Amino acid sequence: MPHTQRQQVDSRGQCSSRLLPLLLFLLSIAARPSQTAIHIPSNYHISDLKRPPVITMQPESVTVFSVEDLVMSCEASSNPPPIFRWTKDGEEFYPANDPELKVTEDTGSFAFYTLSNTMDTLKQYQGKYVCYASNELGTAVSNEAILSTDVPPTQQKEKKVTVKSELGSSIVLKCNPPQSSMEPIIHWMDWKLHHIQLSHRVVVGKDGNLYFAHLTTEDSRDDYTCNVQYLATRTILAKEPITLTVTPSNSLVRNKRPQMMRPTGSHSTYHALRGQTLELECIVQGLPTPDVLWLRKDGELSESRTTKEMYDRRLRFSNISESDGGEYQCRANNSQGKITHTYTVIVEAAPYWTKEPVSQLYAPGETVRLDCQADGIPSPTMSWTINGIPLSETNKDSRRTLKGGSLILNEVNFGDTAIYQCQASNKHGTILTNTNVYVIELPPQILTEDGNSYTFIEGQKALLECETFGSPKPKVIWESGSTSSLLADPRVNLLTNGGLEIFNVTHDDEGLYTCSIQNTNLSVSAELEVLNRTVILTPPQALKVQPGNTAIFTCVALVDPKLGSPQIQWRKNNQKLFESFTDEKYTFEGPDLIIANVGPDDEGLYTCQVITRLDMAEVSGTLTLCDRPDPPVLLQLTDSKHRSVTLSWTPGDDHNSPVLEYVIEFEDQDLKERGWEGLKRVRGNMEHVSLPLWPYMSYRFRVIAINDVGKSDPSKPSEVCSTPAAAPDNNPEDVRSESTDPDTLLITWEEMDKRNFNGPDFKYKVLWRRVVGSGPKWHTNYTTAPPFFVSDVGNFSAFEIKVQAVNEKGVGPEADPVIGYSGEDVPLEAPMDVGVVLMNSTTIKVTWAAINRETVRGHLLGYKIYLTRTGSRNHHHRGRRAKEPENTLVVETGANEEKKLISDLRPYSHYNLAVTVFNSKGEGPASDTLSFKTHEGVPGPPMSLVLDSPSETEMSLHWTPPSQPNGVLIGYLLQYQQIVENDDRPMQVEKIDDPTVTRLTLKNLDHHSHYRFYLRGRTAAGDGEPIMRMGATTLDGVPPANITVSVAEKAVNLSWVAKKRHRNVSFQIHYLRKNEGEKWKKTEKLNSSQSFYQLQGLTPGSHYRLRFIYNNNTFWETHIETEGTEVTEVQPSFATQGWFIGVVSAIVLLLLILLILCFIKRSKGGKYSVKDKEEGPMDSEARPMKDETFGEYRSLDSDIEEKCMASHPSLCEESKLCSEDNLDFNGSSVLTTELNMDESLVSQFSRPSEGPDALHAPPDNSPLNHTTVSPATNGMPNSATILD
Repeated sequence: MPHTQRQQVDSRGQCSSRLLPLLLFLLSIAARPSQTAIHIPSNYHISDLKRPPVITMQPESVTVFSVEDLVMSCEASSNPPPIFRWTKDGEEFYPANDPELKVTEDTGSFAFYTLSNTMDTLKQYQGKYVCYASNELGTAVSNEAILSTDVPPTQQKEKKVTVKSELGSSIVLKCNPPQSSMEPIIHWMDWKLHHIQLSHRVVVGKDGNLYFAHLTTEDSRDDYTCNVQYLATRTILAKEPITLTVTPSNSLVRNKRPQMMRPTGSHSTYHALRGQTLELECIVQGLPTPDVLWLRKDGELSESRTTKEMYDRRLRFSNISESDGGEYQCRANNSQGKITHTYTVIVEAAPYWTKEPVSQLYAPGETVRLDCQADGIPSPTMSWTINGIPLSETNKDSRRTLKGGSLILNEVNFGDTAIYQCQASNKHGTILTNTNVYVIELPPQILTEDGNSYTFIEGQKALLECETFGSPKPKVIWESGSTSSLLADPRVNLLTNGGLEIFNVTHDDEGLYTCSIQNTNLSVSAELEVLNRTVILTPPQALKVQPGNTAIFTCVALVDPKLGSPQIQWRKNNQKLFESFTDEKYTFEGPDLIIANVGPDDEGLYTCQVITRLDMAEVSGTLTLCDRPDPPVLLQLTDSKHRSVTLSWTPGDDHNSPVLEYVIEFEDQDLKERGWEGLKRVRGNMEHVSLPLWPYMSYRFRVIAINDVGKSDPSKPSEVCSTPAAAPDNNPEDVRSESTDPDTLLITWEEMDKRNFNGPDFKYKVLWRRVVGSGPKWHTNYTTAPPFFVSDVGNFSAFEIKVQAVNEKGVGPEADPVIGYSGEDVPLEAPMDVGVVLMNSTTIKVTWAAINRETVRGHLLGYKIYLTRTGSRNHHHRGRRAKEPENTLVVETGANEEKKLISDLRPYSHYNLAVTVFNSKGEGPASDTLSFKTHEGVPGPPMSLVLDSPSETEMSLHWTPPSQPNGVLIGYLLQYQQIVENDDRPMQVEKIDDPTVTRLTLKNLDHHSHYRFYLRGRTAAGDGEPIMRMGATTLDGVPPANITVSVAEKAVNLSWVAKKRHRNVSFQIHYLRKNEGEKWKKTEKLNSSQSFYQLQGLTPGSHYRLRFIYNNNTFWETHIETEGTEVTEVQPSFATQGWFIGVVSAIVLLLLILLILCFIKRSKGGKYSVKDKEEGPMDSEARPMKDETFGEYRSLDSDIEEKCMASHPSLCEESKLCSEDNLDFNGSSVLTTELNMDESLVSQFSRPSEGPDALHAPPDNSPLNHTTVSPATNGMPNSATILD
């Protein structure tokens, strides 16, 4: 081409709006682009790109039946717009120069149509038309369009046809549609325009005729009408009706063999083109109506590629292909015989593309390969044109070569920009395709956005994008701030599209990366972030679960916090699991999958997938259904011997849990009451074992299998196995002497198990002899069970004893003798030389001389020391009793000890001491009593210490002396210190030399501080243990503050926080109802330590004014309104009328008189019974009359009291107390309760220890003393009635 194809582009401009259609077209036709082709991305910025022509609407072949049908059009798109030209039958055709034609031309379209009014003038336009669309980039060529003319079919005059035929014969009614280039559609109808009923017997042929396989009398009619329809001309032609008369046959109607009606003969051949529709027809006659079967002779008939129509009389091929070619057969048969017809189908093909060249953009110097391949039958001829000009008619170019069907252009330049046409032809037609070769140069651009951030998981393949475009292709350079030579890392790879690929990315790869184009200043940066991979810390384990149990798979994962919360997806055998809401089969709880009621269907591979937005980790675990094993079977006994037998078995099903061991059990047939007993355990992989046996026994064996789930049921027992008798194998164990009675030797042993008897007539042989002086002679006797007694042997004499097992088969092995003793007696003598050494005030050392062992008369077990405290050395101690109860302490020692340290004695006390010796029979006589006194010691802590604060700077201490002075008290030592936050102050000391002082007041204390007090008793031995108390001085009382008010209908609740260190103060509440105009009312004296008070008796729905008064001053005031509705004056009713009151009074008076009469009558009857009782003899329960009774009319209460005193005096006292309390209507019992409650509250702050005197007299504030309570105490009631 004479012009140069260079496009001016702006590297940062916007893409032209006209570029989009071309780009879409190029992408749509790019089946397999060449490696050197250029595809302009949609985000490449270019202005007004030129585009070669592309035909968007091809001219179509048409048959013209009227002047309105002649229209030939062609459309194409390009930039600049295309110029159209036409050829007719290979010659240039100019529609605009023809006066009979009118041309409409617009941007991208061209059409022409006729102006003539007659069909005769249209015949000159018949021919083959081709449209050419051209601009400066090339010429596109359209497909060939054929224009032909035809006359519309018309109705012809016909004579009425009448046909007669005999019953049972076949017949054909002709249609004879008019000749036309259009294929008609035939409809056989009656005069009412109803379709003739078709069936297997009556069908319509492809030629339009109506075929009857045989006639029936119902076929006679005079309106068989053939209607011919032409869709192209929208015409329907009705032929003359045909009259068909079916006459009866003179003879009997006979059945007929099938005969071909259409096609005739036995063979026919059909030609079809690939993609067309072909119908094979098989219309047969016969009586009865033949059945038709279609077959393919050279293969299987394809049901998907063929359909049967017209009651199986037609076989239709839609979109026929070469594979459908071959031989087919129609078989028609009835009861009289059969007939066949063979069809040879030959399929050829017009040319069709198997590979089309693709339109592309190319850079100068690239190689272009246009591959064009087509197929057809017969094989098509291939040819190339450039811009519609045959290749042979263009200038020869060495860079252009043809190889097969491919056109190769080497080192293309701008002059090679053109539209290349590939054409394929055979006898059935021609196809053509246009391919654009556009050689263009475009400046480089980076299409990827700047500043992209990429996030990957460690170990993944990271891909950093840097999409570039240009012609020729730009060269990309990647740089990283952390690495000088990026591509030197074998994990890093530069992709052909400009991207950077990093395999197995790590945290070290994080940072900023820069992509630039070589020899330009174009660059973009990208940030790479690497996160920790998701790791499953607790994977699901392989589970073995029993049927019906619950299986739990756990899946705990560690996820990088930047990935957010992961999704946990569970799968079973790679199928997703969803939580069950109906049967609760699957439940998801956090990291757990819970499978309920496990059954056989639940076995499989369970996979936990932890899914984040960037990665996924998965681990699988199996769920296997397991159960206890089945019991072993087929037990057999072999290799039987005197003392052993071999037992073998066949294992049962282990139910997916291997057998760990087998337990062999036996049953003694002579001792079945013992049941089955364990004999031996063997490994789970064994199936036989040699069993040891006892002599003289009959055995049955069974086997139990054990796996991780549990034990199997026992197997069926084996046959009985018996062993012969033998002499005993061993002797009884634990032979010993347990003599208890003097002068008697008791020999005993552990009785042998009957299984060790080894034979009949079993007994024990007992042998004994003295250790000293008896010589080698053994005394012998026999017994069947222990023990065995030997008399007249002396006290505590040593013997050698042994026991042997014996049965009728012999004696057991020789037994080893043991030493035994005859019975013991109590010791005869007491220890001598007993002495006491005082170590300190609480510890002594006791000594004695060793006892003569012969006098012990048994095994010496040790000595017993008896220590008895007889009292304190203080004869009169603070009112305590001079005589105290004696406490005896017993200390045992070993047999070889001759001294003993004894601690924890009471100081300053009198003690008596004696020592005895003892053996298993008892104690001997005690030694002479030895008396001693312990030294004086330090006293114990004082019994109580009570703190009282008379002022803000003073603290009074009250105490009681120690309960254990441990000597003579000479005074007290008081230590106290101020408690501060960081460090306590130095200890201050007060020494009290008078032991009778029990009270001390400390002055000048800091009223802001707390103190810690330690009080100790003192004796000559030193200072004793302290009693400690903490406290602070009490501040002057103040009225309460921060009072909370809670209002109800008839009351108001008042509460405040009592100040702990302040003294109680008394105050009153004055209150006034506003809308009443009354005087102020006031409550009783209240106490600041109460913390709560309820003001009662208020009127609902009223306004009140409250004042809190302390020392005649108001310290707080408030206004309240009670809840509810104000009560108004009730209107008088009939109940308040005088007449009503009089009637009620009269009724009450009558009832009272009646009650008096009844009482008098009853009193008279009771007197007689009493008199009778007086006259009778006095029984044992009679009592003399008391002063408080009045004759025989004593009260029931007094009678009950008498009986109570006689039986349970204590209960009577309780009854009196209760009676008095119940009759106390003045509230004394209530007061007592309140005071007791107050006493318990006071005891929480200081509870002094009660001395001996406190047990005999009640405290001063006891309710039994009926002490009045002052308003300032804690015992005030929490609720009080209002005082006017």
